[in-house]
Amino acid sequence: MLHKKEDFEASNIPEEFYSPMPAGYRIGQTKYIVITGSVISGIGKGTISSTLAKLLHDRKMKVEPMKLEAYLNVDAGTLNPFRHGEVFVLDDGTETDLDLGTYERLLDKSFTKDNFVTSGRIYSQIIEKERAGKYLGKDVQFIPHVTGEIKLAVRNLAVKTGADVILIEIGGTVGDYENMFAMEALRELSYEEGKENVCFINVTYILEPGSLGEQKSKAAQLGIKALMEIGIQPDVIVCRSESPIGQSVKEKISLHANVSLRRVFGVHDIKNIYLLPLDLRDEGFDDAVCEILNIKEKFHIEGNGSLQIWNDKMNVDEKEPEIVIGIAGKYLGASDTYASITKSLEHCSFFYKKNIKIKWIDTAEIERGTISVQGSLNNVHGLIVPGGFGSRGVEGKISCIKYCRENNIPFLGLCYGFQLALVEYARNVCELEGAHTAEIDPHTRYNVIDILPEQKSVKGFGGSMRLGGKDVFIKPGTIARRIHNSAIIRRRFRHRYECNPEFIETFEKKGMVFSGCDEPGKIMQILEIPNHRFFMAAQFHPEFTSRPGKPDEIFLEFVRKAGESKEIELALSYKLA
Repeated sequence: MLHKKEDFEASNIPEEFYSPMPAGYRIGQTKYIVITGSVISGIGKGTISSTLAKLLHDRKMKVEPMKLEAYLNVDAGTLNPFRHGEVFVLDDGTETDLDLGTYERLLDKSFTKDNFVTSGRIYSQIIEKERAGKYLGKDVQFIPHVTGEIKLAVRNLAVKTGADVILIEIGGTVGDYENMFAMEALRELSYEEGKENVCFINVTYILEPGSLGEQKSKAAQLGIKALMEIGIQPDVIVCRSESPIGQSVKEKISLHANVSLRRVFGVHDIKNIYLLPLDLRDEGFDDAVCEILNIKEKFHIEGNGSLQIWNDKMNVDEKEPEIVIGIAGKYLGASDTYASITKSLEHCSFFYKKNIKIKWIDTAEIERGTISVQGSLNNVHGLIVPGGFGSRGVEGKISCIKYCRENNIPFLGLCYGFQLALVEYARNVCELEGAHTAEIDPHTRYNVIDILPEQKSVKGFGGSMRLGGKDVFIKPGTIARRIHNSAIIRRRFRHRYECNPEFIETFEKKGMVFSGCDEPGKIMQILEIPNHRFFMAAQFHPEFTSRPGKPDEIFLEFVRKAGESKEIELALSYKLA
């Protein structure tokens, strides 16, 4: 049996163990932080994880986040955004959940498939290895083989990136059957690496029933107890709550979790998560983690100047004017379905120091006649039609696009919004009656949107679209060229259909300008109408590469023009008064 760390670095692993080590890996070279959640899902593990990553990054550490998801999907590409939030696309084409977007925004860094691991991917790799005989005739089991492959994925990230710290967020909540093997794998990781190299943080939830008017910690206590029952003793507890938690709650959690009171932190709901890093540093959050990992002296704080500058930039006075942006979609009712879009607007809000209010427009209701287009867009200073798939709400979106085009309201189309803008223009300007996308009407006479040639032979759905970062070539003398001030930009794509090349000339004769395309000039990637206040759409997703302090250029120009609409509205109302 293994007892020493050196044993795990040996090439001959004892028979009952399966804990493969990547070439060049040394125990103790990389520290690990594991973040779990208890009581309920959706309490902000991703926000806490990315905030801690930001704090460690500020200490000049090389930090790499990793998300371990329990579901059996190989990636997040086939998940319904209404159920699981938006699908975020990495530059290498990996379809992930929205937490990777949070990591990228706060660290201003692009990640890869190695930063996102699902149970489905792990099991697929195990089946492939078993079929290839790589387990040397052993009966393949959850322990040690599934847990061993999870540990291998974690350590591979450490070797590939040379990170000082790997920050691992486990999806779901403590007690879920599906994530038990991820929990067990990281318990084993702590056993193998040594306690001084692994820090466990549990993010729990403190209930505050309205009928009682006080905070209750029992559910949190039971959730943490469930974590301890599977052999994981948390080192730090983060208590999420609606309002600031009281001292007595902290004391109860400390006692029942066997965690020092100074390592129990409260994080209540705040409107601006970008202010959280400095707040948590003031509470000693990253100090506690560095102390546990024995790296406090190695990576010390040289003042909080950069975080204070960050706070100043990421803030807008509530008294500042409000710009109303409409988002016309079908995945409404859940806050995370268009997370990257709302964050991109937030970045523009910080840049211009103007408040942005989002008005959600249910295009399926417009189709049913429950609400009118004019009523939906009343008092809206700009409209975004986001990406999506399927027929529900499509005609409502097309009606909204038409209203914006005809009434000079700033419009931004993203991916599917790009395609539907072409459908609307084809019908109402090019006079191609019944024009549509072949995705919805494969028999239309005017298939102005058609499937990409390379997609015609694709049979499956998962990971089969045109995905990831691609170069976009921007034509000189266009609005797109002016706002990007570059001939080539790199943006991320996620689509199966495109502007049908057979209709490009028809569109251009009627005043449409295709200002961005791929290098061969075959796939149209940006469209604009020059004589409109702002009418632009992109086949790519600019929201995936927008960053705090570095808003995407298309979003910036769109918000600027929407702000001008606001000023015109105010001037007219003043004149009428």
